[in-house]
Amino acid sequence: MTKHLLLAVIGLIGCAASANAQTFPTRPVSIIVTSAAGGAADATARAVAGQLAKSWNQQVIVENKPGGNTQLAAEYVAKAAPDGHTLLLGPDVTFTVNPHLYRKLSYDPIKDFEPITGLTVLHQALVAHPSLAADSVPGVLALAKAKPGVLNYGTFGLGSAGHLNMEALEAQAGVRLTAVHYRGAAPAMTDVIAGHIQLMFVSFGSALPSWKSGNLKLLGIGSPERLPDYPDLPTVAEGGLPGFEARSWFGLFATGGTPRDVIARLNAAVVDTFNDPGVRARLTEEGHVIPTREQLTPEALGAHHKAEIEKWWPMIKAAGIKVQ
Repeated sequence: MTKHLLLAVIGLIGCAASANAQTFPTRPVSIIVTSAAGGAADATARAVAGQLAKSWNQQVIVENKPGGNTQLAAEYVAKAAPDGHTLLLGPDVTFTVNPHLYRKLSYDPIKDFEPITGLTVLHQALVAHPSLAADSVPGVLALAKAKPGVLNYGTFGLGSAGHLNMEALEAQAGVRLTAVHYRGAAPAMTDVIAGHIQLMFVSFGSALPSWKSGNLKLLGIGSPERLPDYPDLPTVAEGGLPGFEARSWFGLFATGGTPRDVIARLNAAVVDTFNDPGVRARLTEEGHVIPTREQLTPEALGAHHKAEIEKWWPMIKAAGIKVQ
């Protein structure tokens, strides 16, 4: 009798879970973005939200919650109800770098989130003020070796992608530069253009207008291969740093404990959205954001971000980077 009762209970739970997925979403869905409006993450979120709203016939709201090196948004989603109606669209730094930067983090990068799918990849470009006496990555490395610590570069915050990518370049090339930390990419790039600082890594889409207008030198792109639309622009790796990449990835996550069937439904809907040629073209045109072909399953994204946590730890430790 007990065995039959147990089987009946399990069956009811299974039916309830299936019904939960079939009826999802039951109310407006919020996509929480870790950065301010107007950037690559925001553009990605709005493209996803628009398509999901059409497909679900349900409101999908984009909320920007910048602050704390993405911690503010991450904490908000970590504490949300685990039902799939509050999602986090965040960069790699949220999950792979912050755990090494902060002694006390306001969220657990593994337990507090359920991976849904990878979204986009943002290639970083190495840019310089036009007056810099180097027109290429080898030229910059030669200057840096001749005068250790004299060249300076801007970041968009301690531990940001712009900071860590330059730390990785220094480590691989065996050079020493001086970091100048800003509260965002825009003010740092403004100071590169003005000549107050000499270099920085910034997203290719952000650098493109200033490069085309002659206000910046673009020395190399952090992609593994040259970009098809800009075949004459060399990669940083070609400048004597084989295998070097400078890029950020963005993924979509739900609150930890969200039912697996809801995660599967979300994954299918978002992957279908990203297979839409119009969405892919819009993202590429708006900010040279590349819709990813990798980490498209929850399992693949989860494994990837765990591997990235291990990847960055030795470099962060060696560089002695700590926020608090």
